[in-house]
Amino acid sequence: MKQIKYLLLFVAIFMAHGVFAQNANQAKTCLDKATAIVSNQGGITARFTLSNQGAVGRTSGTISVKGAKFVATTPQSTVWFNGTTQWSYMKSTNEVNISTPTEAQRLSMNPYSLMTMYRQGYNLSMTNESGAYVVHMKATNGKRSVSEAYVTVSKGYQLQKIRMKQGKKWTTITISSIQRKNLSDNIFTFNKKSHPSAEIIDLR
Repeated sequence: MKQIKYLLLFVAIFMAHGVFAQNANQAKTCLDKATAIVSNQGGITARFTLSNQGAVGRTSGTISVKGAKFVATTPQSTVWFNGTTQWSYMKSTNEVNISTPTEAQRLSMNPYSLMTMYRQGYNLSMTNESGAYVVHMKATNGKRSVSEAYVTVSKGYQLQKIRMKQGKKWTTITISSIQRKNLSDNIFTFNKKSHPSAEIIDLR
């Protein structure tokens, strides 16, 4: 009798492992398709709203993305990233800071950056909620800048929302008004002519 119980337990564990592996593959496929929309086209533009846990108010703006490159604009600032170098313009101080951003810094301004992180160092699972796919990402290394995230993708594989955990706080980024564009690479590099009086501070 005990042998039968152990055999049934083993079968149950084996089947659960198979379902988990299948679900992880489905989650990866979902993010692969969502990422392809950004990386294989001429680019996209969208509106975004960012809110941080415990913070008062929200930050809203527009973002243009082409692969790893992006330019994001809010009422307070504009950030350009050409895939290597980042320029951050602060309206209040009329300064442009030049830097090589960390993973966390890129994520704070470009929600699409998270959609390339899933390929290494995360366990994935997926559920269906309200007509959309929700992929749960859990870092295998607790020291990652994003230890956990929930990525909501439409049935057409368009990014809708990211809820990510950095440290002990959660940040939610909502995406809307997505449009496909044929974007020039030039727009992802700061042009001094756009802010001729700004002070340039190189932090690299």
